[in-house]
Amino acid sequence: MGLFYPYREMMDSDPSSARDATHGGPRSLSPIQNDISVLEGFADAGYLSDPHKGRSQTGYVFTMGKTAISWRSTKQTLVATSSNHAEIIALHEAVRECIWLRSIVTHVRNNCGLKSTTDEPTSIYEDNAACIEQMKQGYIKGDNTKHISPKFFYNQQQQKLLKIKVNQVRSEDNVADLFTKSLPKSTFEKHVARIGLRKLSKLP
Repeated sequence: MGLFYPYREMMDSDPSSARDATHGGPRSLSPIQNDISVLEGFADAGYLSDPHKGRSQTGYVFTMGKTAISWRSTKQTLVATSSNHAEIIALHEAVRECIWLRSIVTHVRNNCGLKSTTDEPTSIYEDNAACIEQMKQGYIKGDNTKHISPKFFYNQQQQKLLKIKVNQVRSEDNVADLFTKSLPKSTFEKHVARIGLRKLSKLP
């Protein structure tokens, strides 16, 4: 169980998210709770979070046993020409992380003599309806998509291989919003609780 200073984690990539993170001061990750075998992720994009450079924000978080084990907030290196394109890029980053995490989980379980759970696809939750539909249909339409097509088809391939399953989540329930945008205090507190972050003053 380690300390988490969200301001330091986020300041370089998204100052608005960093300001949110100061609500309540430093926090600590709770010990992994039940459902320890369940790995799941949330992905989101903040479109044009840096309007001066035309860059959007990628945010994702993965939990296991209701506790965050991996998260990231970073500016996208490609210029997304729509919010949908930004979501595809963010999902791609989350999928890559997911594949790596699955390999780590398999390695640990095999070396500890535990039953592997990575035969089942890992759920990644996304709130962009167009992105969800594109993953179902297997293609993207429109001009100026060459720069994101490889990322989309990588996502699609991993879903076909049953490594991941992209599911839709309501925008207000997407905890990856923590890493892409400024949030009201009540929403911030709800999301950090869902990924197992607790105020130090609330820990036993």
